[in-house]
Amino acid sequence: MVETQARRSRGGAMGAAFRAVRYTDAHLEKAIILIAYVACAGIIAVEVGRRFLLDEQASWSTTVPAYMFVWLTWPGAALAVRMRAHLAFNEVRMNFPRWGQYLAMQVDYILYLTFAMFAIYYSYELVNMHQNNFSTVPGTVDLPSWWFYLATPVGWGLLVWRVLQNAYEDLTSLLAGRELRIAAGFGNLDA
Repeated sequence: MVETQARRSRGGAMGAAFRAVRYTDAHLEKAIILIAYVACAGIIAVEVGRRFLLDEQASWSTTVPAYMFVWLTWPGAALAVRMRAHLAFNEVRMNFPRWGQYLAMQVDYILYLTFAMFAIYYSYELVNMHQNNFSTVPGTVDLPSWWFYLATPVGWGLLVWRVLQNAYEDLTSLLAGRELRIAAGFGNLDA
């Protein structure tokens, strides 16, 4: 009896951990994008109001929203890859046989991964340079600029993860004889 309860509690904890990982996997990019967008829009709104009402403005208020936009861009690209809403010649691919569709998507993935290697490598060097030089955001005293430059390797890392997930999904669909998911679009953010 005690052993059964112990198994249930471990299973419950493992189940909760698994659900948390699945939830994070489904919503990570959206959460990053939402936080970056709210911060960007909030800073701009407050500072425009301060400029017109009080005739003053924080010196960093023009720089930080531009940096926040980078946190919108790269995780947004990963989200688009996950949803298969990236730029592609899907109308042409739809006319290919299944193996042709599969191979065309694999070429996309190889190109993504190749470009990601360069993007992550060189952006990581840039992050290290800013971190090692104690670089700060212009107009601030102690806000490290590397926090914002970190968006590029993080975003491309997410993109690599999404490419690998899509490639696995494509392979299992191909082997199981299911239809390949070539494009989904932004109509369904839960895809």
